[in-house]
Amino acid sequence: MTSPKQALAHPASSADAAPGTPPGAARGAHGRGTPAGADSWRSRLYRWDMKASPYAFVSPFFVLFGAFTLVPLLYTAWYSLHDVQLSSLDHQTWAGLDNYKNLWSSDFFWNALKNTLTIGVISTVPQLLAALGLAHLLNYRLRGSTVWRVVMLTPYATSVAAATLVFTLLYSWDGGMVNWILHFFGVNPVNWRESDWGSQFAVSSIVIWRWTGYNALIYLAAMQAIPADLYESAAIDGANRWQQFRHVTIPQLRPTILFTVVVSTIGATQLFGEPLLFGGVSGSKGGSEHQYQTLGLYMYDQGWIIGNLGKASAIAWSMFLVLLVIAAVNLLLTRRLRKSQ
Repeated sequence: MTSPKQALAHPASSADAAPGTPPGAARGAHGRGTPAGADSWRSRLYRWDMKASPYAFVSPFFVLFGAFTLVPLLYTAWYSLHDVQLSSLDHQTWAGLDNYKNLWSSDFFWNALKNTLTIGVISTVPQLLAALGLAHLLNYRLRGSTVWRVVMLTPYATSVAAATLVFTLLYSWDGGMVNWILHFFGVNPVNWRESDWGSQFAVSSIVIWRWTGYNALIYLAAMQAIPADLYESAAIDGANRWQQFRHVTIPQLRPTILFTVVVSTIGATQLFGEPLLFGGVSGSKGGSEHQYQTLGLYMYDQGWIIGNLGKASAIAWSMFLVLLVIAAVNLLLTRRLRKSQ
């Protein structure tokens, strides 16, 4: 047996340590391993890395957002409260809400707002309906489905300038293919650039052609996420494909449909490139009678053609307020859909 004095004189070895204690733990951290100071420094560095790395990864987005979105947005708000001309940016006169009051009493602003809403409805509704139908067809097993999906995305990858120039030739008054088809069916040719409804329909058709395939692929991805058990249960109950589409596919796609409606509405509110290039020389005016001048064109005309940056900034913030209203409606609809589900 070992006396208490011998036990104090001979510390416990690794073999005499308590069960479950790693070998060498009884000798403390100052043995053959890393010094205690280095372990503490590494642990602090690890904790700092775990806390700071996520912020470092997302910081480029916030830096770019602040430099190219937030700062210009705030500077535009400052300009909208001043009388600023493009030719003399250093001379700014405080105007208060006069620019907004002028917009409220301007017939051109209300005409641009009406045209924006009209073109938005004409382009958004057929676009999303066609995209939903195409996605439903692509959801079935077709030969060369990958090729068809690439074809659907091709108009989206085409530049706005190229697409608009092609459609300008198609809608040409003299020699355009659209008027040639109308003449073939005995319909008088239409001056697509000068007529009110004709010019708006022509601009809307460009938007429909460019964005239908993009939305179709979004719907297709959402359809492929629907459980197959729902379709099997509906088929057992005797539902045909049309009934399955109405009572299974559409209810499951409600959040996706709402998303595409909001995104398409925002895009229609900011519509600029298609009507500008379609109008040619009078593109910034939206036609000779401003028949298809959108809010984007009106802002461009006031800011860069006339040179009234104060009024153009007020138009930009008016568009921003319209988008906020759209976002609020989207939030209310989303909450109601969640409650109904």
